[in-house]
Amino acid sequence: MQIEDPNQPTTFELIGGAEKLREMVDRFYDLMDLEPEFAGIRALHPPSLEGSREKTYMFLSGWTGGPSLYMEKFGHPRLRARHLPFPIGISERDQWLRCMTWAMQDVGLPDELMKRLLAALYQTADWMRNKPE
Repeated sequence: MQIEDPNQPTTFELIGGAEKLREMVDRFYDLMDLEPEFAGIRALHPPSLEGSREKTYMFLSGWTGGPSLYMEKFGHPRLRARHLPFPIGISERDQWLRCMTWAMQDVGLPDELMKRLLAALYQTADWMRNKPE
C-alpha cells in the first residue's frame, strides 16, 4: 500500500503514524469482540485477541509504509498461506471489511484516505477467500 513517490508522505504517515495505527487496530479488535455482526470472524480467532492485535498492527505498519515490524520478527507474511486453515468466504471478507471501516471511522481517518485504504484492503481480503460463498 506504500505510495511510490518518496517525496510524498507514506500511508503510515497519513494515517497518523504508530499511535493512530495502533488505535485503529485496537478499535478493530474491540469491535470484533463486542458487535454481534462480527461473530463470524470473531469465531475464527482464539479466545484472546492479543496476539492477533499485535500481528495485525505489525503487518499494517509495514504494509502502509511504516516500520516493517512483522517482517523483522516473523519473516514474509505469507498472508494467504497463514489464512488457509480458516474458512473465509464472502461473509467473512465482508465482516472483516465492515469492521475495519467502522474502526477507521471511529478513529477519524479522512474520507479520501479511508477510500484508498479500503480499496487496497478489499483486494487483500478478497484474495484470502478460500471457500465459494
